[in-house]
Amino acid sequence: MGTNLGTQEYIVKPNYLKFFEEGILKRIITESERHTGSHIEVITTASQIPDLVGIEYINAFSKLNVTNVGVLDIKTREDAAKKEHLDRIRQADVVMFAGGDQLRLSSIFGGTEFLQILKKRYHNEKFVIAGTSAGAAAASTNMIYRGQSNKALIKGEVQITAGLGFIDSVIIDTHFVQRGRIGRLLYAVASNPGMLGIGLGEDAGLLITEGSMMEAIGSGLTILVNGRKMAETNIYDVEMGSPVSIKNMRVSVMSIFDKYDLLQNQLNIKKIVKVEEGVFINAPDNLQ
Repeated sequence: MGTNLGTQEYIVKPNYLKFFEEGILKRIITESERHTGSHIEVITTASQIPDLVGIEYINAFSKLNVTNVGVLDIKTREDAAKKEHLDRIRQADVVMFAGGDQLRLSSIFGGTEFLQILKKRYHNEKFVIAGTSAGAAAASTNMIYRGQSNKALIKGEVQITAGLGFIDSVIIDTHFVQRGRIGRLLYAVASNPGMLGIGLGEDAGLLITEGSMMEAIGSGLTILVNGRKMAETNIYDVEMGSPVSIKNMRVSVMSIFDKYDLLQNQLNIKKIVKVEEGVFINAPDNLQ
């Protein structure tokens, strides 16, 4: 089974990318079967500055002694169908979706052989799929692609469509704390309480193994919105443009090394986390 790792990245100004801390990139390499010898392909389809993004990823991985890094700047569905691109993802150990506009990812890759290959490898091989920002938001079966934070709990403001479908029963939002997007997740989960809402803060990531076990990585926080025990909502009664009410929605916070079992809907909080020289270290299981 594959590994899916969703994280955060953001553009500070047009020509400068601030990357999530190296600890998250190191974890991607650790999870890959060939480690620093891994063949990594970065997909910059979502970005408006794909050349810059590609160079920054190559440089970031090279600092971690990973040099076999390619960039797939796929701009159209025709590009996605090219044999060269299909062969490259068949041979890669890690595929990483960079940030930008998640709607570009779903509209360009949805229903393609390219996506079918990725899904097959993810479910049947030791294969890592990583996503940052839009790449993380698009990883689930359903994704949020539009919705102003200050109007998120107005019926019709949050727009949801099909994502890339690597993970079922969750919906992911990014830049969560910085942009105050709790309302977007509350609305999304109220409209479909069977989904777990996941809000990734800056420098926050989730490592998802076997499609069901999530581990928090990075120094930031991840917010979980669980609607399975929601008591009531009027989302189906109110008119479009009207505010929505929600009763008894459950909210949890994950920090580094916490784990969440998607099958059991259970959060396991780590009791002890050591910090040495600014680096978080997971305590042994017998000290939990």
